[in-house]
Amino acid sequence: MELIEVIAILVTLAAALSYVNHRFIRLPSTVGLMLGSLAASLTLMAGLWLFAPDWQPQPGRLVAGNIDFNKLLLEGMLAFLLFAGALHVNLNDLAANKWPVAVLAGVGVVGSTILVGLIVWLLSQLAGFGLEAIYCFLFAALISPTDPVAVLALLRKGQASPDLQTRITGESLFNDGIGVVVFLTLLGIAEGGDWTVGGVTWLLAKEIAGGAAVGLILGYAAYRLIRSIDHYQVEILATLALVTGGYALSLRLGVSGPIAMVVAGLLIGNQGRRLAMSARTREHLDMFWKLVDEILNAVLFVVIGLEVLVLTLSGRYLLAGAVAVAVVLGARYICVAVSIALLRGGHRFGPAAQRLLTWGALRGGISVALALALPPGEPRQAVLTMTYVVVAFSILVQGLTIGRMIRRSTLPASGGGA
Repeated sequence: MELIEVIAILVTLAAALSYVNHRFIRLPSTVGLMLGSLAASLTLMAGLWLFAPDWQPQPGRLVAGNIDFNKLLLEGMLAFLLFAGALHVNLNDLAANKWPVAVLAGVGVVGSTILVGLIVWLLSQLAGFGLEAIYCFLFAALISPTDPVAVLALLRKGQASPDLQTRITGESLFNDGIGVVVFLTLLGIAEGGDWTVGGVTWLLAKEIAGGAAVGLILGYAAYRLIRSIDHYQVEILATLALVTGGYALSLRLGVSGPIAMVVAGLLIGNQGRRLAMSARTREHLDMFWKLVDEILNAVLFVVIGLEVLVLTLSGRYLLAGAVAVAVVLGARYICVAVSIALLRGGHRFGPAAQRLLTWGALRGGISVALALALPPGEPRQAVLTMTYVVVAFSILVQGLTIGRMIRRSTLPASGGGA
């Protein structure tokens, strides 16, 4: 099967499921698309088990083995999705919430990685599961970041307060980059890399600071280019070049591409929109990136649903995944409580903040893609199945209920309840 045929299948599935969801079911698009593709995958799997009992899944491969989901997301779609998400974040609002965002992102990823890793390792030993400690912490690192793709539309649909939207969105945009860096650092250690404190610290600093620097430099260069002309086609093409070229350059330099795209998107979406674009360009740019975001979002959640085809669905792994759901939510609740305690003196938090920040921390395709990056073997299958169960619960259960929870919560007029 050729690449164009695979793309045609994915886009056609996304269009068909989007139509069915919008016309008949009317669930939030992320939930409806994943639920539809998951139902289609399980139906196909039942047919394969019935008529082709010798069929075996190909871990990490989709649609007749042609698509590597890890590369598709991490080296393709992620750059566009993060840039589009950051493009519409108000920098003034983000600056006003810089400490909540920074603390939630830092404690949320690092603290959750430590807590989840320790608890999963302990439970695996008590249950005789025998998962190595490094794989427990790799699972914790890939499942701790919240997914901006999964959470943005649901927050808007749930009519969350501006501060709550800014804090959850800002955290998810930045902890996504931090989470990828932490995961890749642990993966390097698992594969025999430098595990010394100095080596790990240098790698983390290079990835995070280097990614921010690349995003700032390239974003500023694109800003200057856009400011010098008034031709919306060329200006939109410049932002496309910024995303594709900037992400590729970040990977080549060994720095964080996700963080580079977030920084570049914030710069273009604020300074660029305010000082370098005409009203006509802003309108076309917003429409273009909104369409890119929605189309890739639709394809992404279809692909997540299809990923069930490459899982080893043993009862032991599924039970471990169900336990992992409780562990991940519990660790998130503790990390949010610690973050709020650290910030309580200078920032207002409503009575529902801890609950909303915990339940609104959705996991998505990035976690699945990172799990697929693990080396082949039984530990990988265990981690991949656990990850998929947590992601499915996050999107289908938390995603369906977070809007109602937001609407029922009493949020302050200022300070936002989060």
